[in-house]
Amino acid sequence: MISNIIDTHAHLDQIEDIDGAIDRAAQVGIEAVIAAGIDYQSSLKILEISRKVTSLRVYSALGFHPGEIEQLPQDEILQLIEDNKDYIIAVGEIGLDYWYRPVKKDKSKREEQKDIFLKQLTLAKKINLPVVIHSRGAWKDCFEMCKQSGIERAVFHWYSGPLDILREIIESGYLISATPSLYYSPQHQDAVKGVPLDKLLVETDSPVFFRDDQAGFRSEPKDVLKTINLVAGLKSEQEDIVASVTRDTAKKFFNLN
Repeated sequence: MISNIIDTHAHLDQIEDIDGAIDRAAQVGIEAVIAAGIDYQSSLKILEISRKVTSLRVYSALGFHPGEIEQLPQDEILQLIEDNKDYIIAVGEIGLDYWYRPVKKDKSKREEQKDIFLKQLTLAKKINLPVVIHSRGAWKDCFEMCKQSGIERAVFHWYSGPLDILREIIESGYLISATPSLYYSPQHQDAVKGVPLDKLLVETDSPVFFRDDQAGFRSEPKDVLKTINLVAGLKSEQEDIVASVTRDTAKKFFNLN
């Protein structure tokens, strides 16, 4: 059995059977889960979960997701991040999403997204933490804002964007992450094929529902094994090698013990 695996992106606060999901993950060799916040309340819950779970390590990443742009106030998340800077391991999930319905209807909301994204990038730079970036439909702007903010460690979560921007991302020393959408997304498959294995993290984005060869499944951290299997197939590599390399990359990127 493959062991010591890290699910680098899960929304544990959204999983209904959180205790069961954690137990099932530990049973199949998951060493750690990085839990990502999307707003103030979810970030608070993630901090609580990370302090209670003992069967594996739960690390916290706090942030304000671009899909939550209509929630106010937003700046309270900045204070929460700063107050917990010595405990959390990343700022995320943050970024831009130009395919989000309210933004499609009103493009001025892009500026609102950029405002809170820039504030979080600036804070991440100040407290020397990596960032976990949501970049759907806004890949170029996310990349350029990262570079302009002086961010040295960034992972572009579930990257499915253009390959020319992907090349710039990798050349800048940034990473991307793979999800079980590799079952069906040609864009995500192309991205994973197009990066060196040591520039890749594996994740589940739990509890997202993914289609597979059968009926599909509601993801939880144990399903990072599916991601590893899919990456191995695309890379013509052994699963244990994928697990080992991505684990080592995650530990270095997030500065884990």
